[in-house]
Amino acid sequence: MKRVPFLFLFFFLFLKIAVAQKVKVVYNKALPQAGYAADRLQKALAKKGYTLNNGSTDYTINLEIKSGALGKEAYKITTENKKITITGGDATGLIYGSLAIAEDLGNGTALQNIKAASEKPNLPFRAIKFDLPWDTYRHSYSLDQHYETCRDLNYWKAFLDMMVENRFNALTLWNLHPYTYMIKAKNFPEATPFSDKELKQWQELHRGIFRMAKERGIDTYLIPFNIFVSPEFAKAHNVAMDNLEHHFFVDGDTSAIIKRYTRESVTQVLQEYPDLTGFGLTLGEGMGGMTPQQREDWMQEVIIAGMRNANRKTKLVHRIPFSGNTGSLGATSVEMEQITRRGIEKEAAMPFIEGPVWADLKFNWSHAHSTPKLIKVHGGKLYGTYWNPVPKDYKITWTARNEDFFCLRWGVPGFVREHIAQNSPEYVGGYFIGSETYIPALDYFTKIGGPVDWKYAFERQWLFYKTWGRLLYNPTTPDALFKAEFTRRYGPKAENLLAAYTHAGTTPLRLASSFDFTWDFSLYSEGFLALDPVKKSVDYISVDRQINQPVLDPDYVSVKDYVKTITTGGTFEKNKITPLVLAKMLEDDSNKALDLVKDINPGNNNTFMYEVADVKVWGNLGLYFAEKLRGAVDLQTYRTKGGEANKQNAVKHLEKSLEYWDKVVAITSPIYKEMPLVHFSEQPGNTKEQNDKLRFHWSIYRPEVAKDIEVARAAKANSIQ
Repeated sequence: MKRVPFLFLFFFLFLKIAVAQKVKVVYNKALPQAGYAADRLQKALAKKGYTLNNGSTDYTINLEIKSGALGKEAYKITTENKKITITGGDATGLIYGSLAIAEDLGNGTALQNIKAASEKPNLPFRAIKFDLPWDTYRHSYSLDQHYETCRDLNYWKAFLDMMVENRFNALTLWNLHPYTYMIKAKNFPEATPFSDKELKQWQELHRGIFRMAKERGIDTYLIPFNIFVSPEFAKAHNVAMDNLEHHFFVDGDTSAIIKRYTRESVTQVLQEYPDLTGFGLTLGEGMGGMTPQQREDWMQEVIIAGMRNANRKTKLVHRIPFSGNTGSLGATSVEMEQITRRGIEKEAAMPFIEGPVWADLKFNWSHAHSTPKLIKVHGGKLYGTYWNPVPKDYKITWTARNEDFFCLRWGVPGFVREHIAQNSPEYVGGYFIGSETYIPALDYFTKIGGPVDWKYAFERQWLFYKTWGRLLYNPTTPDALFKAEFTRRYGPKAENLLAAYTHAGTTPLRLASSFDFTWDFSLYSEGFLALDPVKKSVDYISVDRQINQPVLDPDYVSVKDYVKTITTGGTFEKNKITPLVLAKMLEDDSNKALDLVKDINPGNNNTFMYEVADVKVWGNLGLYFAEKLRGAVDLQTYRTKGGEANKQNAVKHLEKSLEYWDKVVAITSPIYKEMPLVHFSEQPGNTKEQNDKLRFHWSIYRPEVAKDIEVARAAKANSIQ
């Protein structure tokens, strides 16, 4: 009876001692980045019960920069008695070192148990691609709805905090014509659509974004599309009158007055926004009818000349052109590569451009979440000119576009590690991560009325950003770090969630590897939708479409090719992923994921509930896809050589496929709204208003899934599709 009070007293005294520990953080108060690092560290200490004190202390944490001892963005943590020193190779490295200790504290490590550590960046350029919701590349309600959220500096503070926590070091802002939102052109005031009061609000927004980014060690790039002017400017000067609504596939208007206006706008933006780090060149949209050389010349005469006239150092992203001819659609060529390389090398030698120049390519076009093998870029294949010989003054970057999952959470560390390992030779400088048909701002997904731990859409996808960001900085970052984040958020009940996501998250990767694609709308993996080449609209991937669709990854085999080979007595190499092998892979991983979460009870924690639900959705989508593939093989086999058993098996597999789709509907209907997608914004024959009303939810496409069964039942032998 006496032992319980004694243990209680001991615990109370221990807790009191821990809470009473005093800590002093010493840093250079004149350096904004050091102030940010100290603030994040002090908040983490206070949250764990430490007392911040500038007098006598139990612990001292020193923040210092030694640029000669460490490289850029590197840090080192050393411990000695009651003193911890965080040394940064630069101000950004100092932030990363401070965040590393803050992370340890958040995961329950006491100060006395902080261990010596060091890290340095694997890739120097780790960017977020962020399409702004004003003057958007595409015109759609699904983008317009983010307008107010993205005009709130509180949103940007949260987003930039996420970026620095995950070691992203560049924010790239994209829209068609940004200048009128930032300046009143000195010689062309008629170009602005805003009153002085309205323009001031826009300027405060941009200055706030750039200032907060700089404070966090994040570079900022403005990446306009070319050639566009404001409608007000067009009407005032009777130029570009055929593109007042800013469509992107139009001929380029190279009028002298447009050149002058754009050049002066670039200069004025750089002069009025000293915290803006760099500019980007895009040589595609709004430049129809121009040859690759003419596009390069326009950039040199306008954008590069505007940068020169600003009389300051500026960093540069030179996006690799998409068109090797005068068209607006993708078409690669050796000649285009040669012209582009000469242009980039010329820019890199200019004294006002701070190198290296980042030369960007879209990895596997718009769907990097497919195979880690480089199969294509926007426009087609590459000919090697950009890296043979290896460039000295510029680095290739990959844009890893995500047009495949917006609603469901995703994170597969092994895939990201493999992606980086396969695609980071010496001529590669980094990655852009982001979307063009999705803006991670307004949460337009969440349906339940109960409380959740996020406000903004990107916060739902924390694992996606953490996986890409931390592994781009250091690919050897262990899975334990991501696992610890789950347990920090939800406790020991969540210890299996990382493993579950690792298995479940292979579903969209395997769909995209087995289903060849090109641009944005050609595939939407979480919805099992794709562009119908005949109707030119985004529709459900039917069993017949799955049968006939070529693969992306050459290690995969399409249903059509598999059945043709097998029925004629052929065989496949052991490394080939045939439809039936793929079905087994999907089934195994999906069942493992579902098994890992089957006993998790999130209780009243709605946020935890969503994490578990998304694993279940991916798992059931994987099982749906596995059965669909089996049904497709049996259906095509029946059509090829008959056999009633083949037909009946096809029906059975497709019926089972529908059962798994129904489970997806049952899980998602109570928790997810019907969602607007940009994928629907260009449906042929519809007005913009009609397209804006189109929505996605798995429940909407149930009749299409059921139709696959009827297709199998109605199939005829010897009627190959």
